Amino acid sequence: MMNAIRLHEFGGPEVLRHEQVPVPAPAPGEVLVRVHAAGVNPPDRYLRDGLTVMPAGMRPAIGLPVTPGTDVSGVVEAVAPDVDTFAAGDEVFGMLRFPGFDGSGYAEYVTAPASDLARKPAGIDHVHAAGAPMAGLTAWQLLIDAGHDDPSPFQAFPHRPVPLGPGTRVLVNGAAGGVGHFGVQLATWRGAHVTAVASGGHDAFLRAIGADEVIDYTRTRPEEAVRDLDLVLDTVGGPASHRFLRTIRRGGALFPVFFGAFDPDEAARLGVTVSAGQVRSSGAQLAELARLLGDGTVTVAIDSVFPLAEARAAHERAARGHLQGKIVLTVA
Repeated sequence: MMNAIRLHEFGGPEVLRHEQVPVPAPAPGEVLVRVHAAGVNPPDRYLRDGLTVMPAGMRPAIGLPVTPGTDVSGVVEAVAPDVDTFAAGDEVFGMLRFPGFDGSGYAEYVTAPASDLARKPAGIDHVHAAGAPMAGLTAWQLLIDAGHDDPSPFQAFPHRPVPLGPGTRVLVNGAAGGVGHFGVQLATWRGAHVTAVASGGHDAFLRAIGADEVIDYTRTRPEEAVRDLDLVLDTVGGPASHRFLRTIRRGGALFPVFFGAFDPDEAARLGVTVSAGQVRSSGAQLAELARLLGDGTVTVAIDSVFPLAEARAAHERAARGHLQGKIVLTVA
């Protein structure tokens, strides 16, 4: 038996239960991972709420009870007979079975498709590694390499990143959060000039990870402060996302991470491409990101850490917002 967090009903953080459940066994193509840390991501909260954030017709059926969690870092305990890419004792991290809600990462042990995993960089601990997969892969697939041609469920065409390099002007909205702080660092790595938008308390942090300029949105409207951008990565989205259209030069792009509201006719008139990718599990891409994590080119900021049994408190922290990096659960 093992400890795990499960949902028997949908609702607020109070529905997260700490329970004893059987240790799973790896199926063909899978490994069993002894989890040391699990990342907390927005889809975990969407699952807990019953996916009410999604249009009713797009919600997949979720059987209860269910264990949330996609991002884990840990040690391989066992492998299926057909797996030769990992062996018992390997330190690994990954985003499991996404898009989907059967990652089951909030647990002491989890089975994982070998193709979803990469070796954990030796230079970072499990807490930081667990904070990387979903946020890092989202930024990677939006900005660097989509890695697949599967469209987002919210658009009919595949996402294509904008080439980044010296002279490219990028704005990251919500820059201090999970996807945002990876976006700042990846755009900086590629040589772009990066403007970060966040509340003023994050100024020093954002400059330390590579932002050339920081706009405190509590004091200045970013849509009035910048013009002629090549790309806006909007990690906040929502009904205010359209305000960035007029900050982008003709031929530029707006990438809302989730549900960015905009007028397609206005975007077409301004010559701005709006595209939202759907992040997908990829051990191969995570291995590329791992090299940057290993040499310190990219770092994982940790907002807060909670024991697995205090998953409710972790979700309550997430609900308060204004995160600086990632929330992570540690598994004893």
